[in-house]
Amino acid sequence: MDRSQKTESVAQLNAMFNEVGVVVITRNLGLSVAQSTDLRQKMREADASYKVAKNRLAKLALKDTEYEDLSDMLTGPTALASSVDPVAAAKVAVDFAKTNDKLEIVGGAMGGQLLDEAGIKALASMPSLDELRGTIVGLINAPATKIVRTVNEPAAKLARVFGAYGAKEAA
Repeated sequence: MDRSQKTESVAQLNAMFNEVGVVVITRNLGLSVAQSTDLRQKMREADASYKVAKNRLAKLALKDTEYEDLSDMLTGPTALASSVDPVAAAKVAVDFAKTNDKLEIVGGAMGGQLLDEAGIKALASMPSLDELRGTIVGLINAPATKIVRTVNEPAAKLARVFGAYGAKEAA
C-alpha cells in the first residue's frame, strides 16, 4: 500500500466508525478463504460488515470517534465486524465462533461503552431490532383484539341463546 491508499483506507474506516452502532473485534486464528467468505456472507445477510484491516491503520481511524478505546484490543491478526443495528454484528460473530474454533471474539464496543468477550456474547443473546419491533407491534395489537372480542361477545351470546331456543322449538 502506498501513502494515498493508506490515507483512503483510514478515511473509510473512520467513516465506518462514525456510522455504526456496534463494533466487534475478532481474532483470526487460521480461517480458510471459504470460511472467511462464509462469515462475510452471513454478515451481509444481517446488514453488517466484516473487514480485515491493518491494526496500525485501524488505530489511526479510531481517533476522534466514540470507539477510540478499542485501540488497546487491536493486537495480532484481528478483524472488525460492525453494524448499525447494535445486535446484528455481535450475533453473527458469536454464532460463527460457536461453530468454528478458528474465530475468537476479543471484545468490542457499543457506542462509547467498551465490551469484553462476555459483553459481546450477552449483546448477541439480545433480540435484534426487527424482533423488538415485531414484539412491540404484537403488544400494541393485542389490546385492540381484546377490545373487539369484548364488544362482540354480548352479541355472540345472544345469537347462541336464540339459536338454542330455535333448536328447542324445532325439536
